[in-house]
Amino acid sequence: MVTIKDIAEQAGVSFSTVSKALRNSPLVQHKTKQHILSIAKELGYQPNIAARSLVSRRSGAIGVVWPSIERAALSSLITKLNEELEKQGYITLLSISNIESAIETFRRYQVDAILVFGDRDSISSSNDLNPLQIPILTYGAAGYTPHSAVDVNRGQAVRLAVRHLAGLGHRDIAYIGEPQSHDPLQAVKIEAFREETIRLGLHFKEDSILQMNGLEFHDGYMAARTMLERTVRPTAVISGGIDMTRGILRAVSERGLTVPKDISVVSYDNLPQMEDLEIPMTVVGVAISAITSVIVTTILELIEGPDSLKTVYLEPELVVRNSTSQLPD
Repeated sequence: MVTIKDIAEQAGVSFSTVSKALRNSPLVQHKTKQHILSIAKELGYQPNIAARSLVSRRSGAIGVVWPSIERAALSSLITKLNEELEKQGYITLLSISNIESAIETFRRYQVDAILVFGDRDSISSSNDLNPLQIPILTYGAAGYTPHSAVDVNRGQAVRLAVRHLAGLGHRDIAYIGEPQSHDPLQAVKIEAFREETIRLGLHFKEDSILQMNGLEFHDGYMAARTMLERTVRPTAVISGGIDMTRGILRAVSERGLTVPKDISVVSYDNLPQMEDLEIPMTVVGVAISAITSVIVTTILELIEGPDSLKTVYLEPELVVRNSTSQLPD
């Protein structure tokens, strides 16, 4: 196994200089740091997390509890988070186990902080899981967890979507994104859709909200097919997320219709790939870059002050592209 001592001997520097360089310390000159990192890569050096923890009281690792490896929005977010945390000298350890098992695993690795992705119910069940003095940050559950949280104002995002479509003259608007099993993050969006359509005096009916089995491509596709088979179909639809949006676009195309001529579409999830769909998508939400920046900043603050409690709400924006248009007279 390659050690720091091996790197120091080949680089011609001290043991402590190598250690500082590997931790991205500003005390090491950039040229020296790059030289050391190059040698470490060449030798195939892998840091010993346990040994590092004994010396510095920190492992340089962040544990991430992940709900799904299939959701496009979350996959984009974890990729960006990993990049930003690496810039700060941290590695990420990913677990798709339940919260209790994941946190126990991260405890054994002595991670510096834990980031939890998941719904309200699973997070609230972890109320007593932090006698470990390891700071826990949740994403997507502000108000439903005793831990620090970063969250998006999802309700406001859907209100922006409804207002945008109403401003284009649409009166019959559908919402696709209500799974059969209760999902608190989707419930917030659905309630906002109901309230805003009623407030604006639009043609709201309970079947304006289409129920579905889950939140994947096929679910969006099947819900859109049902919507498009109605005698009087909506002129616009709001999607609860990118996976469902892709399914909606497929159903519209198979029906021989076009977006936005026959139906306008607004999607939740402000992701870069929304612009690259077959129809550049009008979206609401917070940009992945903004979410990433706030999560990383908050995690680092919690590591420095593990007894602090932080709740950060991010305000969404509306990005208008080609998938929405004025309703013809």
